[in-house]
Amino acid sequence: MNQIAGEDTSLALVQRSLRDREIAQGLARAAVLKRRYDAPVADVWSAITTPERIDRFFLPLRGDLREGGTYAFEGQASGRILVCDAPRLLRVEWVPPGCRDDGDQVEVRLTADGPNATWLELEHASVADVFHFDPEAGTYSPALGWEAPLHYLGEYLRGVLPDRPGVEWHEFDEAEEMRLATFRAPEWAKAEARYHATR
Repeated sequence: MNQIAGEDTSLALVQRSLRDREIAQGLARAAVLKRRYDAPVADVWSAITTPERIDRFFLPLRGDLREGGTYAFEGQASGRILVCDAPRLLRVEWVPPGCRDDGDQVEVRLTADGPNATWLELEHASVADVFHFDPEAGTYSPALGWEAPLHYLGEYLRGVLPDRPGVEWHEFDEAEEMRLATFRAPEWAKAEARYHATR
């Protein structure tokens, strides 16, 4: 599972920050993850928007997949597709199952870095105070949850992952997930400190 693509290697590849963002629900705080992939922008866009590809590194996806339509990731989140401007911008509501009444917003921006590389910037914004990591209190920032999909996207684009749905090859290991969350949390603590320092 994680031996296929050691997630520890991605720690230094992700740029992390927090910022304020206005969304439909009001003034929100947003966690931003930025990473460069060695793949053309059209290929990265296809990987993150095509159901038959996105389930290779993330989760099964279904819905009316167009701007104004709806989507649902199996067991994860659902919502409306607010903006779909291929191959540059995807913005969706992000409503976790049974968690809160107020949905979040997730935006993915792609920028070509020459013909064969792409910068991906993922922004998860929420009006709820969710961007903290405190295992003793049982709170886990959604920012931590995006680290693995972005890592596995990179491995998928490199051809490292099996060419079949992730639910068939990925085995959830709670101890390993906790280790990785603890491993990444100090980087998000630095991002939070930078955020508060500029306010």
